[in-house]
Amino acid sequence: MKIKAVLNRDGGTFKTTDMQAYCESAARAFAARGHDLDCTVVAGAEIVEALEAASHEAGIEALLAGGGDGTISTAAGVAWKAGMPLGIIPAGTMNLFARSLKLPLDIWKVLDTLSAAAVADVDIATANGRPFVHQFSAGLHARMVRMRNQMNFASRLGKIRASTSAAFGVMLDPPRFEVIFDIDGDGRSDERPVSAISVSNNPLGNNSLFFADRVDTGRLGVYLTEPLEPTGVGLLAFDIIRGKFKENQAVTASTAEKVHLHFPNHRKGAACVLDGELLRMPADVEIRIHAGQLKVFVPPAQPQA
Repeated sequence: MKIKAVLNRDGGTFKTTDMQAYCESAARAFAARGHDLDCTVVAGAEIVEALEAASHEAGIEALLAGGGDGTISTAAGVAWKAGMPLGIIPAGTMNLFARSLKLPLDIWKVLDTLSAAAVADVDIATANGRPFVHQFSAGLHARMVRMRNQMNFASRLGKIRASTSAAFGVMLDPPRFEVIFDIDGDGRSDERPVSAISVSNNPLGNNSLFFADRVDTGRLGVYLTEPLEPTGVGLLAFDIIRGKFKENQAVTASTAEKVHLHFPNHRKGAACVLDGELLRMPADVEIRIHAGQLKVFVPPAQPQA
């Protein structure tokens, strides 16, 4: 198989990696399995253009993307539209989609796994046509990301510290807003005040990092959090840390294939987070899951004992 690797040198782990040595190691690992791997290293600002170019390169049969969750989300969208398998090198802070795929989180160890990987069909979701592999969120998470982005951090540890500081800031001043939602297009809209809404590509697992245990169920996870006071945000944070946020009394969890959201008080658009990227979405957002439409490299099946 002829594979094109596009690596974001600004990804957390790659910042302190000898990228030439890494690309040489990757090429050797794939060559040992009979694959031809060509590696390109670019800055974060160039990642979209590089991935798009790679997907149109003559003879390329699969993409390999390395970076943080934002890079991987972008790569998934490109691979999905191109109909190509995607391999993931988890070089970011959280590496959520890589966790869902059960990939090694060490950037060196994952090369052997990917070079011997099987190709699986998994789900990808869209928000107003924009692909994502993890989650769409508004409210608490969006405010936290906005506050974190206003801080200066130049390292993975710095980002974690900024996120912690932002989380405390949100705890002291939690948002409250109205949302009208229609699940699975049944025509029965419901309106309620919330402090947060999250729609994930597959239901989230019982873990503290908010990633799905499986990405092939064909269902979105839908989570609404009723308006919270600072104490309630603290209790929610505690439940998140212990992996039991769905058991929190303020959270309502369900699943769907399609969700339509309307933010009546945000005519100019609502501040949302899509796979870690803060952006402003229209007042109406339609989220869909596209079951089994994304091809990804997954660890090879283990032999039965």
